[in-house]
Amino acid sequence: MKAILFDFNGTLSDDEPLLCELYCTLFPQYGRPLTPQTYYGELAGLSEPEIVRTWLDRDEPALLDEFLRRYLDRARDGHTVHEHVRTAVRFAVGRAHLGVVSGALRPVVQAVLGGAGIRECFAAVVTAEDVERGKPDPAGYLRALALLDVRAENAAAIEDSPDGVTAAKAAGIYTVALLGTAAAGRLRHADEIVTRIDSELVERLLNR
Repeated sequence: MKAILFDFNGTLSDDEPLLCELYCTLFPQYGRPLTPQTYYGELAGLSEPEIVRTWLDRDEPALLDEFLRRYLDRARDGHTVHEHVRTAVRFAVGRAHLGVVSGALRPVVQAVLGGAGIRECFAAVVTAEDVERGKPDPAGYLRALALLDVRAENAAAIEDSPDGVTAAKAAGIYTVALLGTAAAGRLRHADEIVTRIDSELVERLLNR
């Protein structure tokens, strides 16, 4: 493998519980309460703008602004990126091109990766602002491949949501699903399912 592409929310950053909490707090203020079960079952894996649009059937820039403020207050120090994930990313540097393909907002990705000390490890970062259609559409992955000048068959993707797996597979990329956000049965269309991102996983992918 010449490239490894990482999803952000729930993959590099163990933050899906935080996202769920924030949306469950904010959405009632806009007239439509949300339960954790519905968040994980229907919304996790979509881009932040699409989460809002899907649930409220309209755009709400003010909600996204407040979401961004609250998220950064809680996570900008990078603590949601576990040490074994940081070690795996640093292990891959110099061995493969690294990218992030995320439906998160760019300030979120840049701040958290910066707080974790690994922002400079990634040669390509594709976020919600960079594509018209988020996951499950493959646009983000295709953009990352183009930025890295890598063919799909020479790349691997790591995802945590069914929509993310669908997007990476649609781009023709070997896809690893990380358990946690979704049950194994919802991730069965991935090429493999793992319970942890670590240096051993990265080394195995690089040797495929």
